Amino acid sequence: MTYQETLTYLYEQLPAFQRIGGAAYKADLKNITQLCKLLGNPQKQFPSVHVAGTNGKGSTCHFLASILQEAGYRIGLTTSPHLRSFTERIRINGQEIAEESVVAFVEEIQPHLQKVQPSFFEIAVAMAFWYFAQQKVEIAIVEVGLGGRLDSTNIIYPLLSVITAIGYDHQQFLGNTLAEIAAEKAGIIKSEVPVIITEKHPETRPAFEQKAIAEGSTLLFAEDFYEVTYGLSGYFSAKNKITLKNEVYQLGLSGQYQEKNLGGVLKAIDILQAQFPVEATHIQAGLAKVVQNTGIKGRWQLLQERPTVVCDTAHNEAALKVVMQQIKQHAYQQLHLVMGFMKDKAVDKLLDLLPKQAHYYLCQPALQRALSVEALLQKATERGLRATTHQSVVEAIQAAQEAAQPDDFIYIGGSTFVVAEIPNL
Repeated sequence: MTYQETLTYLYEQLPAFQRIGGAAYKADLKNITQLCKLLGNPQKQFPSVHVAGTNGKGSTCHFLASILQEAGYRIGLTTSPHLRSFTERIRINGQEIAEESVVAFVEEIQPHLQKVQPSFFEIAVAMAFWYFAQQKVEIAIVEVGLGGRLDSTNIIYPLLSVITAIGYDHQQFLGNTLAEIAAEKAGIIKSEVPVIITEKHPETRPAFEQKAIAEGSTLLFAEDFYEVTYGLSGYFSAKNKITLKNEVYQLGLSGQYQEKNLGGVLKAIDILQAQFPVEATHIQAGLAKVVQNTGIKGRWQLLQERPTVVCDTAHNEAALKVVMQQIKQHAYQQLHLVMGFMKDKAVDKLLDLLPKQAHYYLCQPALQRALSVEALLQKATERGLRATTHQSVVEAIQAAQEAAQPDDFIYIGGSTFVVAEIPNL
């Protein structure tokens, strides 16, 4: 098969959450266990760091990979979903998996697919583990796809687990309270493997403590070790509460919400030092050069100036709330928001977070899961939002840019998949 034929096969033959939503979710580890066994259990052939959470897990993974890469290690990184190309999901030192390797993997595993019947995500995870083993990475950073306990990535036995901020998302699978969601995320905590929690929250803390005690795992709350503050200049100050030393960092991902992630990243590097020594200069460079080193996109990404155009993949209540607060910190004449959502999200709650004094350009990403612009317009109108509808993300962006003046601010978001359709991202 050619690469394009292979992709078509993966998308059309296997259920993909990115495309169809909940129908693709497999609530057990049976398939991924079978797949990896057929491949010789590649996940056991390299050390790893496992990262779960509702918000911040992607940024955390990329920061860790970038720092370790600066220190000279060969780093595997697997994340999801992808924005433009499937190969974004699997990288080594920032280089995406070769198309030839994708084809080779699918051809190797294809005879077994009828028997195993995996989902798209299960195939992607197995492919990442296979590729990292084949390419002999020194350590892999593995991002959980959804939840933790039953996520396909949860067959690894890592050196370290990290759980970032918990919020409401995917409640149909993870539970309707923060405590229930945290319990699912806590499923990645393994026996005697230390775990870092980036946010100490009264509703989620008991779930982490109970699981850590049951597993005999050392539980570390990042804020007990680092006090991180965001300065108006865009720099982050991190005070080590143990040594009382203060460091100032420039982050390649500049959103204020990185405050929560940075403490967890720094504590993770502290723990990894025993096996993967890293110098202060590597941390500084890794944080600053994360975009160049890993190719991460869509995190408070500045696309244009005059007018200011920013995009962000925030797609749940907690994340969008922080993004709206960050917009308020900018000086502008008029605010323009290009927005689209998935229909399986809590869209009503998300719309309630949006400012009334803005121009809205509503769109529908080219996905089966996307909420129609007609339904979105009705919800927006009920809330008194001034909105126009557009047939595509591209058309909505063009309309916003045509209407905006040089001193205006354009924000593009609402869904990862809106950001994915931005031209020249």
